[in-house]
Amino acid sequence: MIRTIASKEIALLLRDKSIFFWLLGLPIVFIVIFASIFSSAGTPSYTVPYYDADKSEASQQLLATLEGIDGFALESDADRSLEAQLAQIAEGRKTMLLVIPEGYGARLESGQQAEIELHRDAMQDAAAGPVLGVLEGIAGRYQEEQLRSVLTQVVPADELESLLASPLAIREIREQAAQSDTIAQIVPGYTVMFAFYAMISMTTRFLKDRRSGMLSRLQGTTMKPYHYLTGMWIPHIVIVSIQAAVLLAFGRIVYGLELGSLPAVAAVVLALAICVTGLGLLLSMVASSENMAIGLVQVIALGGAILGGLWFPFDMLPAFVQTLGRFTPQFWAQQGMQDVLLRGAGLGDIWANLLVLLGCGSLGLALAVAAFGRFARRAVG
Repeated sequence: MIRTIASKEIALLLRDKSIFFWLLGLPIVFIVIFASIFSSAGTPSYTVPYYDADKSEASQQLLATLEGIDGFALESDADRSLEAQLAQIAEGRKTMLLVIPEGYGARLESGQQAEIELHRDAMQDAAAGPVLGVLEGIAGRYQEEQLRSVLTQVVPADELESLLASPLAIREIREQAAQSDTIAQIVPGYTVMFAFYAMISMTTRFLKDRRSGMLSRLQGTTMKPYHYLTGMWIPHIVIVSIQAAVLLAFGRIVYGLELGSLPAVAAVVLALAICVTGLGLLLSMVASSENMAIGLVQVIALGGAILGGLWFPFDMLPAFVQTLGRFTPQFWAQQGMQDVLLRGAGLGDIWANLLVLLGCGSLGLALAVAAFGRFARRAVG
C-alpha cells in the first residue's frame, strides 16, 4: 500500500514541471545573484568624503596617510562649498565629512594641538565607527612621533625603542580548518531556505487528493492513516534530498565549494529532508486552503532564514535574535552544514544537529497522524 501511494506520488510530482523551477531553478538564481554581489565586493571599503580647508603640506601628508590604509578611500567634492556639504549631512543625504580646518598645518608646526573634524549623521554610528577608529589611531601615531622627538634628546637610542614599545601586543591566529568565504554562507543558506518551500507542493498534493475524491476512495480500502501519510511522505523526502544535493553540487562545480566529509553532508541533507517534510505533513493536515499554506510557509521559510542565520553569519545577529534562532530547525541545519564545510566536522561532531532535525520531523509526523482523522472527514466523496 505504501509503495503504491509513493509510486503514484512520484509520478505526479515529476509530471508537474513547475516543481523543477521552484525547487531547483529559483534557488540557483538566488545563489548566483547573491554570490556575485558578495564575492565581487571583496574587502569592505569605506569611502570617506573630505574637505581640506588648510591646503598645507601637513594636511596633504595626513590625507596621504589615510589613503595608504587598506579598505579606505578618500573623495573630494570640489563643486560644493563646505556649508553645502554640511547641509547634505543634516538632510540625511551624506553620511559623513572629514574636515581639515584652516590653520591645521600652522598649529602643528608651532607645537600646538591641531584639530580635524569628522561631521557625521547622528543616525549612522555603524558607518562612522571604523573611520573614527582609524582617525584615533593616526592621532596616536602623531603623539608617538612627538614623544619620540622629545625623548631622543634625553634617552639613549638603544633604550628608546624599548621605552616606547607598547606593553600590549596583538597576535591574530586564524582557527579555520577549511575555507571561509561568502560562498560557504550563501550556498548552504539558500539550500536550507528553499528546502522549506517543498512544504507548498506537499500541501497542494494533499488538498488535491481531498478535493478530487482520491482520499475518499482510499479510505474505502484497508489503508491505515500512517500508510497514506508515509506513502505521501517518502517521495517528498526524496525530492528535497535531490534538491539539496543538486544545489550543493552546483556550489561545488561553479564556485569550488569544498564539501568536506560527504557522509556527514549526506546525513545533514537527509535529516533536513525528514525535518522539512515532517513539518510539511503537519501543515498539510491543518491548512484549510492552498493560500493559507503558502502564507504559513512564507512565515516559516523567511522567518527561519532570518533567525537561523541563513542570510547573514549567525554571530553577526543581535543577541536576542540568536536566542530565538536556536529554536529554529534552520539554525541547526545551517550550523551542521557549515561545521562540515568550514570546520571539517564528521558524523560524530554533528550528532546534536541531526538529532534536532530528526526530532522536528518525527514530531511533525506524529502530530500529522493525530490530525489525519479531522483532515480526512473533510474529503469529497
